[in-house]
Amino acid sequence: MDHLESLCARAWPALAEVPLGDWLMRAADGFTGRANSTLTCGDPGLPIPRALGAVEGFAREHGIKPTTHVVVASAHEQAIEDAGWHVDLDHPGGAESLVMTGALEKFADGVAESRDLPGWWELAAGSEVSAAQRHVLGSGGNVCFASITENGTVVAAVRGAVVEDVVHVARLAVRPSHRRQGLARRLMGELAGWGLEQGATTCVLQVAEHNEPAIRLYEELGCTEHHRYRYWVPAVS
Repeated sequence: MDHLESLCARAWPALAEVPLGDWLMRAADGFTGRANSTLTCGDPGLPIPRALGAVEGFAREHGIKPTTHVVVASAHEQAIEDAGWHVDLDHPGGAESLVMTGALEKFADGVAESRDLPGWWELAAGSEVSAAQRHVLGSGGNVCFASITENGTVVAAVRGAVVEDVVHVARLAVRPSHRRQGLARRLMGELAGWGLEQGATTCVLQVAEHNEPAIRLYEELGCTEHHRYRYWVPAVS
């Protein structure tokens, strides 16, 4: 689990990244929980309460909410709870997410073309794109901005990044007017084909546990749950 989480972190780089032993403190002006939390895999090199104090100091320095990204049932989860932290049930994207993996060859269909289109950014990131968003989405290995257009408008988008032999999949979005037409499945197939061309064999993606339609799609593509993670915050933050 630690190695896969490390690959995901490399594919989703924050603006500021500071190691704390094996942990990684991250900040990106509030853009996504992953890029604004401390990944708690491995040994922080300090007692857990002191490590969490460092996490809080880093968060204050960067103007973000102190948050830890904790693999469910990991070695540190109980110690973090014992230190007075709790699961962030108010996290906008959901407190708990599945990490799913699958073989690209099972669903590859076509090859995505990477096109850094304004419409891609508008659909995947919003109308006002910040420097933090451009850094997180535009960095992190060999990146593909895949999209489907109709009459010059981007109607579906996804971002893929190859790290080692894994494609990290994120920001899959379809315009409401074009949903239930198989575009998400088509885009995933094309992204898988692109990944195979880059030498990857596997995909990894994170999806909130409440996003049942997305989970069903990924399961139909042959992806399975690898593990889960949750966001933890101090009692007073």
